Amino acid sequence: MKPGTASKTAAIVCMGRAIAHGRTPVAAFSDPTAMAMLSPEQRSEVERIRQGPLGKGWGARFRYNHLMMESFLMVARTVVIDADLRDSAAQQIVILGAGLDGRAWRMRELGTSIVFEVDHPDTQRMKIQRVAPLTREAREVRFVPVDFGHDDLAGALKAAGHDASLPTAWLWEGVVMYLDRDQIEATLRVIEDRSAPGSRLVVAYHQPALMLLLLSVIVRGMGEPIRTVLTPSQMRELLARYGFSVRWDRELPAIGSELSPEIGRATRLMHHLRIVSADRESAS
Repeated sequence: MKPGTASKTAAIVCMGRAIAHGRTPVAAFSDPTAMAMLSPEQRSEVERIRQGPLGKGWGARFRYNHLMMESFLMVARTVVIDADLRDSAAQQIVILGAGLDGRAWRMRELGTSIVFEVDHPDTQRMKIQRVAPLTREAREVRFVPVDFGHDDLAGALKAAGHDASLPTAWLWEGVVMYLDRDQIEATLRVIEDRSAPGSRLVVAYHQPALMLLLLSVIVRGMGEPIRTVLTPSQMRELLARYGFSVRWDRELPAIGSELSPEIGRATRLMHHLRIVSADRESAS
């Protein structure tokens, strides 16, 4: 992303959730916060998309199809991560690259949890303004401005009051693919150091796949190129090196097909996206 601007990919995934809200057969998905997170122009576009294809040009059709596919993707991704977060029952939640995530304002299960939202200062500044009218469901939200490529994540979390002696649920949903390997490992070292036994880490990442070729072109045009792609075995080895044992690791089409025939059809080619859940190994 360009300095001084908010993440474009954060806006796209939020638009996907806004498009899907109230319009999917998947009962487990709902995001009434998504529209509030968007700019007036983005909200207008979401409303147009929800009405159906508009315009006959190639660009208008491509944009419509892109955002519709994003909405199906986000239903599957959101539902499976929400379920894992509920299962963790953590009183500390750290969302790395929080973007326009609305969990702290929509999940009643977080009523006893402190949510630490970690993100680039430019994106976070905009988000703080937009969530002001929303009712918080989490016990508390603490915003932690961090540029993952340059800032001290450990120091920022400590300053925000994160307690490394208590279990933490870490959500790393939309960042890993945009970081290089050194940046990923630097973040994992912080996670390892600040994760008590019983902590959990959920990561969305990209594996090699044909669909990734098209996606790479799209996000590169947004100024946020994909930098890291990992196989499941590479991810398992990477997490183990930093003290986490994989519970499950699934690709999006398998998740989507379990939710509904519609989501299954829409995500059937999205083999590039995987989600892994891992628990902190006990110290030997």
